[in-house]
Amino acid sequence: MFRDLQMINERPEPFEYYTARELWTEEHTSAEMLKYHLNGQVDVSSYCSDFIERATEWIADRFRIGAGKHVIDFGCGPGLYTIRLARLGASVTGIDFSPRSIEYARAAAEREDLRIEYLLQDYLRYDSEAQADLILMIMRDLGALSPEQRQCLLRRFARLLKPDGALLLDVDSLTAFANRREDAQYAAQQLDGFWSSAPYYGFLNTFKYEAQKLVLDKYVIVEKERSRTVYNWMQCFSPRMLAQEVEAAGLKIESFLADVAGEEYDSEAEIFASVARKETEERRRPS
Repeated sequence: MFRDLQMINERPEPFEYYTARELWTEEHTSAEMLKYHLNGQVDVSSYCSDFIERATEWIADRFRIGAGKHVIDFGCGPGLYTIRLARLGASVTGIDFSPRSIEYARAAAEREDLRIEYLLQDYLRYDSEAQADLILMIMRDLGALSPEQRQCLLRRFARLLKPDGALLLDVDSLTAFANRREDAQYAAQQLDGFWSSAPYYGFLNTFKYEAQKLVLDKYVIVEKERSRTVYNWMQCFSPRMLAQEVEAAGLKIESFLADVAGEEYDSEAEIFASVARKETEERRRPS
């Protein structure tokens, strides 16, 4: 028992483990995640419905989304953005490795007779000859990835974008990092049965890594027949930190915003967004 408790409370190295696939594909938790996606009143798996409507309207206006434009949504979930953008006439691709989310998204598109390409795969492995006018990565997905994964993905974005194509994403800020505290919690049926339909005990350890500006929520779920650990990493950024990573991949930051609905940047907020453009020869020339 003592050794088990040591393991439960052990602090891993930054990004030592990556368990996103297990969270989004496990039978019970993926169903719970989809429920949160579709609950338009809470910001959990997705932002709330009112925000998504505002964000989609701003995205459509800012990037002139319509017929002839191609949009790729990395981590599209059940298609909350893709279906709205497809209604405007854009060619839309959604990528997600949750079978439940993709199944829901495909059914929703079929009901409206919308031609959306949904791909059930890990977006870290996605590649295509077709280029995009706009790439979306919303709900702070970038911060769940290790530095190596982030750089690989950002370079892929640069390859996938058309000349002058744009990348829109959001991340957690250094304010979010400052507001988190290290903690240890335990509960039976932790998160009201989120982790399993069977009886279980849940342990949550929150660790902070000051040098990396990184937060980890480490969940250990103990059931009668099995135990498992889920690592939820949250890399926090300053605008300068994000710009360094984005620009190292061959993209150029165009603007920082408060969110993906186009609100003005707030240095005290826990989230911020950015628009980056693909570097072209014309953009590199001095004015």
